[in-house]
Amino acid sequence: MATKVHKCKIKRQKGYLYFIDKKGDVSMAKMARGKKKGGSPKKVVKCAIKKQSGYLYFVDKQGDVSMAKMVRGGRKKKRRRR
Repeated sequence: MATKVHKCKIKRQKGYLYFIDKKGDVSMAKMARGKKKGGSPKKVVKCAIKKQSGYLYFVDKQGDVSMAKMVRGGRKKKRRRR
């Protein structure tokens, strides 16, 4: 279950990828299609979100920034001894 972190009310444009950058702000970049390359990222909203480890941050359907706990599935890896 996701919880809202910051209300931004971003209006999404078709053909763009929206993500939370390293500084905690919302950025957008043109998506690559076929042989066409994507564009460089551009800041949309300054949020300055402090990210916690173990959580996934994303822009939800309402255009707000939300976070959800990451699910770590699979089998544990065996540690090799040297």
